Amino acid sequence: MIDFFFAQYADYPTSEIVLELLAVLFGLASVWFAKKDNILVFPTGLVNTSVYAYLLWKWELLGDSMINVYYFVMSIYGWYHWTRKKGAVEAYPVAVATKKEHKMAALIFVVTLIFVFLVYQYFDKFTSWYNYVDTLLTALFFVGMWLMAKRKIENWIFWIVGDFISIPLYFFKGYTFTSLQYLIFTILAIYGYFEWKKILAKQDTEKEEMVVLD
Repeated sequence: MIDFFFAQYADYPTSEIVLELLAVLFGLASVWFAKKDNILVFPTGLVNTSVYAYLLWKWELLGDSMINVYYFVMSIYGWYHWTRKKGAVEAYPVAVATKKEHKMAALIFVVTLIFVFLVYQYFDKFTSWYNYVDTLLTALFFVGMWLMAKRKIENWIFWIVGDFISIPLYFFKGYTFTSLQYLIFTILAIYGYFEWKKILAKQDTEKEEMVVLD
């Protein structure tokens, strides 16, 4: 059983195995903080994404590497966005995406899909079935990260779908630790969605109470 899951690591440099484990731990911490609507999602995410961007580039998984470079940039934006306040109140609390944001999410998805497809074509990287899946995942995760940085509850839907697809994908690629990470990510993302729904319900109740008091 152990050989089935971890035999692929026999020829890996120890440094890469350590870095992958480090990225997994910070990734799990980041998703946990996201579930709790805690701003620590971003500093932990920065460590996770910077390590994975390096590893995935070395492993020649271009789409995955680009995802993590994008995550890094969006984590900085999200960190700034979440800390903005109007007086003592958060300027951008958890919310439902507007119609305009839905259209923007669709645009990001399509543009990312086309861009990553062209990159893979240019570098002649469509050598396996999972390269095609990788283009879809990149688009899903680009939208998910953008919505999370905007603090929109719909981000969890994209994470759930993308994380679930990533479980078998990374296992077949030979990265068992990362595959297990995405299994836990999927579970946490489901909990995150329902936890953010509770936050939204609480915010709505507080608004109704304020209207009654006025």
